[in-house]
Amino acid sequence: MKLPVEIFYDEMFKDYEGGKMNYKRIYVAGSYNADNVIKVLNNIKRGTQVCVELLEKGYVPFCPWLDFNFNWYSDKLTIEDYYRYSIGWLEVSDCIYILKNSENSKGTQAEIKKAIELGIPVLYEGKDEL
Repeated sequence: MKLPVEIFYDEMFKDYEGGKMNYKRIYVAGSYNADNVIKVLNNIKRGTQVCVELLEKGYVPFCPWLDFNFNWYSDKLTIEDYYRYSIGWLEVSDCIYILKNSENSKGTQAEIKKAIELGIPVLYEGKDEL
């Protein structure tokens, strides 16, 4: 009889093939900053909601709208630390998924440019559905 932890690992790794988990890592990109706090909160809500929907579909999304939580635990982090963190995840993603109406965001533009440089597919919400 298997131990509960063995059953857990069997289920967790059932899709493990050829030395790699069989899942898609999706870097979700979209507007974060805005000219007022309500718009920022709405951007966080929208981005996080899309990430939850992707997670429910079986994808593994990177959700940059949750990185503000780091600030609760450190007052030493700089904006460059956040950029490095995000780009580090982009570099190992299977694709980047751009939220609607985010193409003009400076941060999103930089992420698209980096993805193209790395040969990572760029998908757009509303055009390339996952």
